[in-house]
Amino acid sequence: MFLRRHNLIRRTITFRLALWSSGVFILSTSFLFALAYVFLSSSMQEKDREDTHQKLEEYAAQYRMGGLDGLKKEVALEEKTGKRHSFFVRLAGPQDSSLFLEAPDRWSDFDLEQLKRGPVNEMAQPTHLLNRNAKKGLEMESTLVGEGVLLQVGKSTEDRQELLERFREIFLGFLISVIVLGIASGSFLASRTLRPIRNLIHTIRSISIGRMNARVPSSQTGDELDELVMLFNAMLERIETLINGMRGSLDNVAHDLRTPITRLRGTAEMALCSEPNLEVYREVLADCVEESERILTMLNTLMDISEAETGAMKLRLEAVNLSALMEDTVELYRYTAEDKEITLRVNSPNDLFLTVDRNRMRQVLANLLDNAIKYTPSGGRIELEAFRQEQQAVLHIKDTGIGISPEETPRIWDRLYRADQSRSQRGLGLGLSLVKAVVQAHQGRIEVCSQPGVGSLFTLYLPIGSAPIS
Repeated sequence: MFLRRHNLIRRTITFRLALWSSGVFILSTSFLFALAYVFLSSSMQEKDREDTHQKLEEYAAQYRMGGLDGLKKEVALEEKTGKRHSFFVRLAGPQDSSLFLEAPDRWSDFDLEQLKRGPVNEMAQPTHLLNRNAKKGLEMESTLVGEGVLLQVGKSTEDRQELLERFREIFLGFLISVIVLGIASGSFLASRTLRPIRNLIHTIRSISIGRMNARVPSSQTGDELDELVMLFNAMLERIETLINGMRGSLDNVAHDLRTPITRLRGTAEMALCSEPNLEVYREVLADCVEESERILTMLNTLMDISEAETGAMKLRLEAVNLSALMEDTVELYRYTAEDKEITLRVNSPNDLFLTVDRNRMRQVLANLLDNAIKYTPSGGRIELEAFRQEQQAVLHIKDTGIGISPEETPRIWDRLYRADQSRSQRGLGLGLSLVKAVVQAHQGRIEVCSQPGVGSLFTLYLPIGSAPIS
């Protein structure tokens, strides 16, 4: 059980992110310390060599000026003033015999016989000697100060080694703190960074058990994960709206289908129970056909709306003259408007073209014009106006009808919704839903502004297309 839980933890992104961030932090800190150690060691070594070389030149100058006695006086003077506690001085003759040798007590464990090997008739190279236990070093530099006379000056690396060793000890002690801090900070950063992901998982689990109103809390940081949370919540809002719309539509469809189906059944039962009569059967069948047509129209319209909203509607796009399309649609309803003594006016430039599906856009205009005539009292006025606005065409359909209340305005686009004033009129309650879906399928939008008792203004915004080539 423990091993299984351990394996599950190791597979989590939190664990891997914490491991990587901790590892990067620890390795980066170790690299910086190692780099500082190398720079410090190199700098101290360079400083020791500069000091040794400077001291070598000083002693060489004293020897050339005052000979061996001058060199001895300089060394003795430095011993009295405490300036020569770490330097080694040797003057070798032609046979590599020590003419003068002065070494601090701390150099007693060095094998100085190593300095007597080799000829002295040329300048010797800088030499590095180790003591007998190979823990301390002696860096030597030599120069010829006379015929067959070699001056050797050296400096112990003990002080430098002690400082570097102390530095290593501090680093090793600090490394433990770095490891603890790296693991703690890595775990904290991983946990904090992945908190939106955990909230997202929790929300998805809540939705999977039916809580459609669950949302991911936003951290309000404005980063990529916060943007993901906002987009996910917006998607959930859209899904919830669609589901609620589907539920409402199904309820409305069930309610609206109940009446024609009940009438179909009642008419058929009445015909079956009555005496055989050909004329009665004809009337019954005519009623059945009418109700069936009503049901079929409702279902087809619902299918069209669903296809348009999901992007599955097949549009036969072509360049369409908006003015001609408006005139054709108005001509279909002109006699109906004249029967109600309603004035129809059309105003549109002849050079305004749209890239649309001609039949679908005629269906949009027909629905809007049919509603305008249906809800405009006798003697009213309906105006259709189109014009160009930047890269889009704007179409106004304005009437002097009964208007729509502010409370009902947002709901007129819902499927099968019918306002109280329209329930006396024959219709399915799907016209405006279809209009909005088709307009959006053409990358456009539709707005409405209405005032009860004054009238309504429907505004369509559609992208402008190119005129067809003659």
